[in-house]
Amino acid sequence: MPVVQCLSNGDELLPGTSFADRYAMVVSGQSLDAMTAAERAIVNVPAWIGRLMMLRNLLVRPFGLKTGHADLPGQQKRVGMFPVISEAPARVVLGLDDRHLDFRLVVEVKELGEGRQEVGATTLVRPHNRFGRIYLAVVMPFHRIIVPAMLARAADARG
Repeated sequence: MPVVQCLSNGDELLPGTSFADRYAMVVSGQSLDAMTAAERAIVNVPAWIGRLMMLRNLLVRPFGLKTGHADLPGQQKRVGMFPVISEAPARVVLGLDDRHLDFRLVVEVKELGEGRQEVGATTLVRPHNRFGRIYLAVVMPFHRIIVPAMLARAADARG
C-alpha cells in the first residue's frame, strides 16, 4: 500500500509551490524505469478514475480550463494527457500550466538493492488565483484516493 510523505522542497521543480505531497511504495522483482512506472500509472486507468476525470472535465470546461489533448500543444511528448517536461531513467516530470494553477507530477524510481525499488509520485501545485485555490481544495479528497491507486498500478507487473 502506498504511503504519503509531505515535501518541503517543491520550489526546485515548480517555484512558488504552495502544495506538495508524495506517495511511495516498494516494488520487488521488477526493473522499472520512471517512464514505465508513469505509463503504468496513468495510461488505461481503472473505469472509476476515468469517470471521475470525465466529471471533472465537464465541470471545469465552462471555465476555460484544459481538459484533454485538444487543449495541449500538438507535438509535445505525453503520458496520458500530461505533457512530459523532463525525462531521465530515474525521474520523469509531467505537468501542465493553466490559468488557475500550474502543477507537476514527478514519478521517480530509486534502487533499494536486493531486487527492490521505491516508486514515488510527487505532486506539486502553484495556484495563481482564488479559483486555483478553490479548485485545489475541491479536488484534494479525490487526489488522496486516486494517486495511491494509480501508484499501485505502476507496481503491477501486468502493466
